[in-house]
Amino acid sequence: MFVRRTNNVSGTVYHMATEPIWAAPAPGTRKPRFTREQIAAAALALADAEGFDAVSMRRVAAELGAGTMTLYHYVRTKDDLVALMDDAVMAEGLLPADELPTEWRAALTAIAHRTRDVLLRHPWSMQALRGARLGPNALRHADQSFAALAHTPLDVEAKIALLGAVDDYVQGNVLRTDDPQHGGLSADTARFVREQLEGGDLPQLRALVGDGDPSTAWARLTGTTSARQRFADGLAALLDGAAARHGI
Repeated sequence: MFVRRTNNVSGTVYHMATEPIWAAPAPGTRKPRFTREQIAAAALALADAEGFDAVSMRRVAAELGAGTMTLYHYVRTKDDLVALMDDAVMAEGLLPADELPTEWRAALTAIAHRTRDVLLRHPWSMQALRGARLGPNALRHADQSFAALAHTPLDVEAKIALLGAVDDYVQGNVLRTDDPQHGGLSADTARFVREQLEGGDLPQLRALVGDGDPSTAWARLTGTTSARQRFADGLAALLDGAAARHGI
């Protein structure tokens, strides 16, 4: 989420309106019944509870206590609704300006932890919202990420590469953390592992597991630290490598 990518890996194709919702004025009534923030919040709550596929103009309107046609007065298309959802997620990832450290490693660490927390709250968003149009909070988030590196001697290409590497690490960690099987093995998988260790050429894994239950050994190997601490340790290693590579 540091450097937004526009390729859509979720399989959903968004047919965009000719201009983004951000270019259109908000409803012109003096006291609009709903704000864009309220609409986005209702859509996010629905996706969190039932999955992104449950989000539709009709369902969101119902959650707001309005008719579907009423919602179209505020949001022109489903694509605009997705854009509002994406920007709301991006807003959650923003650090308050006075909380962004001035030292680059501390700043990237703070942003990465914040981003991870947001993605864990909305794990469906990583795929479902890819392809959504960039909104104001996405741009602010990118600007904040580059601000973290503003006092380094890195050129633009190096900054983009580093932010992309951290981005990839954060999202990969969330995918693993969100997997209920991560850190443990099912009974069938443990049996398969035992058979492979006994009959296969896997000396290193055999030495790690020993003669015990593969499921117990796996949990011991992966569960010595919390998921958050493993994330912090891996992030620190990544930033150590960047510092050594660039001499910063």
